[in-house]
Amino acid sequence: MAYLKTNITFIGPDVSELADGGVLILFADGAPPELSEVSVLHKPDLGPVAEAPAVGTTIAIGELQTRITAVGDLAWKKIIDLGHVVINFNDATSAERPGEICAAAVDIDELKTALAIGQTITIGA
Repeated sequence: MAYLKTNITFIGPDVSELADGGVLILFADGAPPELSEVSVLHKPDLGPVAEAPAVGTTIAIGELQTRITAVGDLAWKKIIDLGHVVINFNDATSAERPGEICAAAVDIDELKTALAIGQTITIGA
């Protein structure tokens, strides 16, 4: 099931620095400039659906794939309401913050390469 399929429209100047730490911040297209600086802005093609993804669901950024390891209590609601979520590629089995999705660690260079305007981010199959 596809929970969200969205296209990258803008990459803030500070995204690369956050990606170095395994963190990716998504915001819907049109986010305020102060949020855009640290965010990947996106415009959905599909979803987000009402049901939150479960642990084990695939996250793909272009060709890069990993799996969700934890979902914060408010993370999916924030995606539905604002198109916003923090994805932390840290292998954590519980989310430290209610608005984050944790995922299996990825190669940071591959993550940074995958982040490109026009690239598709998909949560679920």
